[in-house]
This record gives sequence, C-alpha cells and structure tokens, in this order.
Amino acid sequence: MSSKGTSAASRKKGKVSKAEKLRLQKEEEERRQREEEEARFLNEQIEAARLEKERLEREELERLEAKRLEHREEELGEYRLLVDEKLEAAARWKKDLRIRAKWDRYMLCDGSPDPTIPQEINTFMSLWSEEADEDFQSVLNKSSLVLSLIEELEFLLLDTPPEELGEAEAAQYTQTIRLLQTLLQRKFDEATEHLLKNAAALSDIDTGNMQKVIQNKNVTLCIWANLNKNPRFRGYEFQEEAIAFDLPKPLALSNIAVRILHTDYDHLSCQCQISQLQVKESEENPAAEAVIPDSEAEDWKPPADEDENPAPEIVAEEEVKSEGRKSVLSAASPRADVNDLEEKTANEVERKTESQAGDASEGHSQTPLLSEAQEEELLEDEEVVDLCQFTSLGGVYYFDVLVLPPQCKQVNSWNMVQLLAGGLQKFPYPQESYLSTSLGVSLQEKDMEALNSPPVGVSFKVPSNVIFFEEPQVARWDTESRNWKTDAITDKTYNAELRELTFKMDAFYTFTLIQESHLHMPYESWELTPKGVNEVSLTIASAFTDIQIEIKDEQCRLAAVSSIDGDLSHIIGRWTTPLCLKAAMRRVGLNVFPAEDSGKYVSVNKKNEPAEKMAYQEMALLSPSFTFGWSKWNHNCSYEEIIVKVKESSGFRNEDDWSLYLLSTQRTQRLKISESSDTFSEELYDGSEFHTTLYHMIRDYCSPEAAERLQHSHHLFIDCVYQLLNMTRVLTYS
Repeated sequence: MSSKGTSAASRKKGKVSKAEKLRLQKEEEERRQREEEEARFLNEQIEAARLEKERLEREELERLEAKRLEHREEELGEYRLLVDEKLEAAARWKKDLRIRAKWDRYMLCDGSPDPTIPQEINTFMSLWSEEADEDFQSVLNKSSLVLSLIEELEFLLLDTPPEELGEAEAAQYTQTIRLLQTLLQRKFDEATEHLLKNAAALSDIDTGNMQKVIQNKNVTLCIWANLNKNPRFRGYEFQEEAIAFDLPKPLALSNIAVRILHTDYDHLSCQCQISQLQVKESEENPAAEAVIPDSEAEDWKPPADEDENPAPEIVAEEEVKSEGRKSVLSAASPRADVNDLEEKTANEVERKTESQAGDASEGHSQTPLLSEAQEEELLEDEEVVDLCQFTSLGGVYYFDVLVLPPQCKQVNSWNMVQLLAGGLQKFPYPQESYLSTSLGVSLQEKDMEALNSPPVGVSFKVPSNVIFFEEPQVARWDTESRNWKTDAITDKTYNAELRELTFKMDAFYTFTLIQESHLHMPYESWELTPKGVNEVSLTIASAFTDIQIEIKDEQCRLAAVSSIDGDLSHIIGRWTTPLCLKAAMRRVGLNVFPAEDSGKYVSVNKKNEPAEKMAYQEMALLSPSFTFGWSKWNHNCSYEEIIVKVKESSGFRNEDDWSLYLLSTQRTQRLKISESSDTFSEELYDGSEFHTTLYHMIRDYCSPEAAERLQHSHHLFIDCVYQLLNMTRVLTYS
C-alpha cells in the first residue's frame, strides 16, 4: 500500500514539473519576442537615423556642389586669368626670347655658320671636307665648333614648339645634325691616317713604337703604332688616361696600329634601327623625332665635278645670302624678306645636299630597308639594346685595329709618302671571319690553329663624371644591324672602389657603357618646398639616392645628390634652364624625367593626363607659399583622382600639420583622413567646401601673408616650377 502511494505521488510531481516547464517556455518565448521587437525597433531607429544622416549629408553635399557650380565659372575664369597672367605670360616671353635669339644668331659675326640656314652650313661642310692633310689637333679644334652647331640644332628641336617649327624645318635640322656628325667622324679618320703616316718620326726611343695621346674636353685620342714588331709584346697602357689594351698574339708581328678614340658624346645611338622601329610602331610625330633615311646618312663629300671655280649653284646661294642679309637689316623678322629667294633656290640647295653624301665611316654605312621579318626579328633579339630601357653613359669608345700606312720618308729636302686609295683601312681581325666572309675561303681548307684569334682585352677607368648606381654593362656597336648589342663581351670584371672595368671581346669593336634608364623610378617620395621669394626646392627620393633641385626665378639647378660615387661638380650648383638641366642630368645617369613610353618599363600610378597637367599648374601657382608632398593615398584613389598633401609655409618655415586634398576632373575637396589613418576614405573635412580648383580650395585656409606672396610671385618663376613638375611627373611616377 505504501508502494502504490509513493508511485502516485511521483506521477503527480512529474505532471507539475511538466506544466512548470511549459510555463517557463512560454515566458521565455514572450521575453524573446519582446527583445526582438525592441531590437527591431532599435534597428529601425538606427536605420532611420542613418538614413536621416545620409540624407542630411547628401543634402549638404548637394548644397556644397550647387554652391560650387554656382561659383564654377567665376573660379574657372579667375584661374584662367592666373594661368594667362603667369604661364601664358611666360610662354609669350619665351617666344619673344626665341625671336631675339634667332635675330642675334643671324647677326652674329664670329665666323661660325648659322646651322639653320642651309646655304651657310652647306658651304661650311663643303669647305671643311675639301681640306686635306689636317693634323689631329686642328681637327680637334674644329670639332668644338661642330659640336656646338650640333648642340644648337638639338636645342632648337627640343625647345621650339611644334606650331613654330614645321615638319620640313625639323627634318632639315635633323638631317644637318646627321651630316655634321658623319663629317666629324670622317675628319677624325683622315686626321688619324695623317698622324699614322708620320708614326716613325714620332716613335718612342725606349719602346721603338709610337704611342701618343691627343685630347680636348670632348675627345681623347689614344693611339699606338706597332713599329718595333716585338713578338713578345702583349699590350700597352696609356697611364695618364687610365686605359689599356691587350694585343692578341697573332697581331704582334703585324703592320698595325691600335686606336682608342673616346668621345664624351654619343653620335651612334640616334642611328639605332631598334629605336627607329619603336618610333614607327608607336606612330610618334615625325617632326619631333625626324628619322633621316639611310641614303641621307652617308658620309658627306663635296660634289665630284667641283673644281677651283665655284659651281653655279654655290654662286647663286652666296647671292641669296647677300641679298637676304641686306633685306634683313630693315625687317622686323630676320627671315621675313628672304623667304622668296630661299624658295627659288630650294631645289639647288636640295640637289647640292644630296650630292654631298658619300661612303660612310663606321656606324654610318648605308643599309637596305629591313623587311617585316627582319624588323620582327630585330625587335625580338634579346642581345639588341633597347635604348628606351637603357641609356648610354660616359660617351663612346671607338676601338679599332688599323693598317699602318706607308711611312713618310725624307729624301734630301723632300718629304715623300706613298699614297694608297681608300683612306684609313681597318686591319681584318679575327682572321677567320676575314677569310670566310671577305675572301670567300672555306675554313676547312685552312689550319684552324694557324688561324687562332684570341679575344681582345680592354681595361679602363670609368669616367668619374657619370654615376653608375649598378655595375656598368658593356654594349658593342654592330655595324651590320646598326644597333648596340651585348653579345661578344666576355670575362667582364668591375672594381667599384677603383671604378676599373676590364673585359674581353672577340674582335675590335666600338663600345659604350649602358645603364637602366628607369633606376630611380618609381620615386619613393617627393616634396616641393618654398625657400624664399620666388625660390623653391624640389626633392625626389629614389631607391638609390635623394636628388634636390632648386628653382629660383626663371632658372633651376641641381643642388645636391646623396650617396653617389663620382664627380658631378660640372653640373651641381650651375643655374640653367629646365630643358638644359634635364639633358645634363640624363647624361650623368640621374634620370628622373620619364619619357613618353616609360610606363612600359615602370609600374606607374597612371592618372588622367589633363587632370595631372592642371594639378602641376596649380601646384606651381601655389608653390610660393605652400609645401606639397607625396601621399600614400594617391595609390588608393581612382584614375580620375589625385591626392596630394599640403601645408602652408609661414615665413618659409613649414608648419607641422599636413592636409590632404583630393583633386578630380570635376572638383577639389579637403579630406578628413590624414597620412597616418588606417583606411582610405573620401569623407569631407569638417566645415570645408567644394571648389572647382585647388587654388581656390587652399586659398580658403591660407594666411594673409601667404596670399600676399601668391599675388606677387613672378610669372617666369611659376613657369619654371611647372616645367620641372611636368618633366618629373611626380604624381604618376611615385
């Protein structure tokens, strides 16, 4: 009975627990529903608040955008006036300067020809070409004038806008440059031959051979003549010039001379076929880089039928020059009254110029036009140096083994010498190549050991006036394809501490040193900082060095370069124009000036070109009072947007706080984020507004002193800053 009672009580207790459980579940469900309702209500409130905030922000942005649009024409009009006042005024000043320079050049009476006038430059080349038996020193003296004429024409091609320099005139300048380059090299060869004819009289008492060095600031001739025929001779070092060569054993008994002609300029790279093909592929403006056909690049010689009396064409040209100079005296433009006369004699000038082309020296030989298959093979040849990717530095070394001509002999009071046709002759080396190609002899018929041609050794000190940030590479000139190539160079060693380079080649080749053109790109950072009245400093930091360029008034200079091994005293601290500074820095290996196709070789932060150009203009206009710098967020924005950091320079002492500004094709705004922010955001800075230009955007925050400096900045200074910013393209290449 007690057992039954216990069982009934347990069942009753179980029923109560189940009911309680259901009640608790119901209460829990009701609580959850209340919480969900509260959460939903809270979310609705948050969402409503967010939407309201977005609506207010949108309305505020719309208000600011409407306000910007309302003042857009006013701001653009004021900006155009500023550009016209500063940049356009500078452009007009430079145009007037070119006109005055052209007039001054035309009226110059120093005996040098005007290279822009075909009659004058043709007469100069014709007369010099006729001069015979010039000694090397005389040719060196004349070479300085020729190089200055070439430099003058190259500067005109770079400095003159296309609207002032037509395609025909640009092509004429380029043709004149090529003819002057060819004539200069031929005169060096003729002078070398004249020198070698007197090698015996100039021989050294100790060695029995002739070794001689002749030089000026642009050219150095190191020449050695094998008069003693010593079978144990292995090479010679020109100690003062720190250059040496190893003579292959088969040449020790040969009647030869070794010439090393070092020019600090490069007249070969402009003839490279690979460059011409790349220009053809990219369809660049032929007026900017006119390519002279091979037939016009031949060696320059006077007409064959000329005698002591001047030809009728030359008489006519001299009459044209005389009449032209008379009319110029009463004209506003130096070429105003001679156009008709020049047009009448254009055919004679052209015919004369064409008749003055002859056989070219090394690097100037005529080659047939390449077929499409040859062009494709050339573009794909990995040994051919791409001159868009690499730059020739330190000039060119013409390294030749020459046939020693018959020596001049004195008989009684007469100096007698045997004359050989053909001028200066190169000695065939290696003999295998000579026999197989020149003489058509099968190599199987010859003893290979007898024809053994050891490589040619060269060692020299790399010029100290160029900077190599990596080990120099050597390229040799291939006369057949007319390109620089990296083959045939072996056993290369470089002592960076002593700047000594040693290598071997399988033959005597013209060679040069090359370096990657884009070593300093992309830049790691940059900064444009005011330093005084109409004076700023542009600092560019690359992976290898920091480069500081100072700008003052209408000129600029390379102020400092960190971490370099070399002597740049010839360009550091020298005031010049932006174009001349760009050329000088490129020549020494400091290339921070991207070319049009540099984007193929560098990972760039590509930006909308009109927006980028306008940004450089505005930065130049604001540079007297504000510091601009690189921002890491410039990579996070789109192609249409540019971000720079800016701060005012009060009394030319920079403030601590930078502000970030976003420039787009439509508007400019100040950003809320800073350079140290974790994430990128285009959120507007509190209390700021939209403006159409950066100039008006920054002007809202600048001090009266800064605004005063902006008003009184000189237009030539602003233009100089703009040119350098546009040349370095810091917004894209950093």
